[in-house]
Amino acid sequence: MRRVLFGVMVVMIASSMVGAGELAKVTMPDQVTVSGKTLHLNGMGLRKKMMFKIYVAGLYLEQTSHDAAAIVNAAETKQVVMHFTTNKATKKRMDEAWVEGFEANSPETYAAVADRVKTFIGYFGDMKDGDVIELTMSPGEGTTVALNGEQKGVIEGDDFAKALLLVWLGDKPPTEDLKKGMLGSS
Repeated sequence: MRRVLFGVMVVMIASSMVGAGELAKVTMPDQVTVSGKTLHLNGMGLRKKMMFKIYVAGLYLEQTSHDAAAIVNAAETKQVVMHFTTNKATKKRMDEAWVEGFEANSPETYAAVADRVKTFIGYFGDMKDGDVIELTMSPGEGTTVALNGEQKGVIEGDDFAKALLLVWLGDKPPTEDLKKGMLGSS
């Protein structure tokens, strides 16, 4: 009887882990549904700063890809989910990191999105362990920003969505390991 119960428990645990990605104790589902579209987990990356694990980012796409340029330029729904794993992500540090990421990866278009970046970073305060940001980019509709399941707003423009994706997938990401992870290349 114990063997049967043990076997059932092993199967239940294994089946609950199938269809999910895990990194740094953060688990993300293999698929999410956004506006009736199924998005697939393309990859997960860990953002580290010095010895601190700041967040795990998952990239969801309609069609998975390892090609950053193709992902950024694809006219399809995309989602980035950020799970924070520390209490060290203060508003000041996060605001600076966002602006730096946008400026470094979209220097030629930053002026055109700067006001929207300001609105975007205004949605966030100090980020704590367990906080989750969901950024859903829908062509022609904008980027929906949610924090811990609460919609904060929508930033208009496909140009903003592209600049936002380039923060992680551009030539100067926060770290190469984070970019590779999100691309499913690590």
